[in-house]
Amino acid sequence: MAKPPGAREIFRKGLFDENPVLRQILGICSALAVTNLLLNTAIMSLALIFTTAMSSATVSLLRDVTPPRVRMMVQVLIIACYVIIVDIALQAWLPDVSRQLGPYVGLIITNCIVMGRAEGFAVSNPPLPSFLDGVACGAGYGAVLMAVAFIRELTGAGTLFGLHVMPGWWVNWTIMVMPPAAFFVLGTFLWVVNSRTPKAGAK
Repeated sequence: MAKPPGAREIFRKGLFDENPVLRQILGICSALAVTNLLLNTAIMSLALIFTTAMSSATVSLLRDVTPPRVRMMVQVLIIACYVIIVDIALQAWLPDVSRQLGPYVGLIITNCIVMGRAEGFAVSNPPLPSFLDGVACGAGYGAVLMAVAFIRELTGAGTLFGLHVMPGWWVNWTIMVMPPAAFFVLGTFLWVVNSRTPKAGAK
């Protein structure tokens, strides 16, 4: 059996080399939907980190006793359980945020990042590396979303985490709090990252 990667390698891949949004173009729906406010984005990012980490660890723990023919169904069930925990916690402690996020918390169940790490990493690695892999990929996802939300909230509302920070002469760009702005900001991030990444085989 191959030796599992170390924590440093796991985090390097999750945050940079294999960033789920910038490198693999996964989780785009939530990137476009919830990045109009930093608070909503931070909660969504933490929810995905928790779900990905715990799901990957659980899938890894059960990998030797899960029949291959039902593996995908078991993974979806595990992910759904953790998403339900997140949804209930938000409704209990942050009801306003829960209402603003709406169905996007529940859609974590179908997020390609969560299922991808469970199927691509957790089924063939021990629980601790699987947990760290989930944290790393979730953090990579969250970092990109927070950067997009920072630009959108600052330019669209003149605030950061709801606190007004722009000078009085600033005119808010209304389009920046609308979904199309997320598309253009995220597209710009992708273009910058890919333009600075050496092409495979390039000298």
